[in-house]
Amino acid sequence: MRATERRGAELLSIGAVLSYLREDFPEVTISKIRFLESEGLVEPQRTPSGYRKFGPTDVERLAYVLRMQRDHYLPLRVIREHLDAIERGEAPPALPAADSRPGPAEEADRGLDMVPVGGVRLGRAELLAAAGAEERDLAEWESYGLVVAGSDGGYDADTLQIARLVAELGRYGLQPRHLRQVKAAAEREVALVDQVVAPLRRHRNPQTRAHAETTARELATLAVRLHATMVQAGLRSRPN
Repeated sequence: MRATERRGAELLSIGAVLSYLREDFPEVTISKIRFLESEGLVEPQRTPSGYRKFGPTDVERLAYVLRMQRDHYLPLRVIREHLDAIERGEAPPALPAADSRPGPAEEADRGLDMVPVGGVRLGRAELLAAAGAEERDLAEWESYGLVVAGSDGGYDADTLQIARLVAELGRYGLQPRHLRQVKAAAEREVALVDQVVAPLRRHRNPQTRAHAETTARELATLAVRLHATMVQAGLRSRPN
């Protein structure tokens, strides 16, 4: 069915698909479309010269993915299960309630746990694709010190998470220059946590030194929760 549809339907370039999707998803980028392709969520045809050509089903799948991410905050793994069910002619799994998105404090907790501590190294192109950003975005983030490459020129998992969050804030109009205050606040919190764990890291007992890392992570979680809750409380106290 899908192959027949493609043979009889007009195929679109990635630029045309981008223009179409941006009517409903103004934050989408070519890097984002390429990333979703790399994750196997869409499989456009390729011309002999290597150009992508998208059929109606491809565009529908992209719109579905973007809608599930925007409206229901579903991870790609779950969205893939939805798409597989739809292709089998089955009803997709039930969607979470509209008000089930975690609050700032819970989101902060989840954010600390969703990124692995180490082992992940991304190149520049991989970071851009995973964050759904353009080269000019990354250059600006780096100019403000929000995103920093490692000594090998690569990016770790924490940096990827920062890039994603900076990109998301940018969609609400917050530019890198606005986020310098956030970076400065984070650096102050790091210094505060370090005051507690630095003596533990210098301790002679290896178990105590190992405990320093656990303590640092627990303190970081509490600090982020406090920050998020204070922001939420401050916004609620604003007059309407």
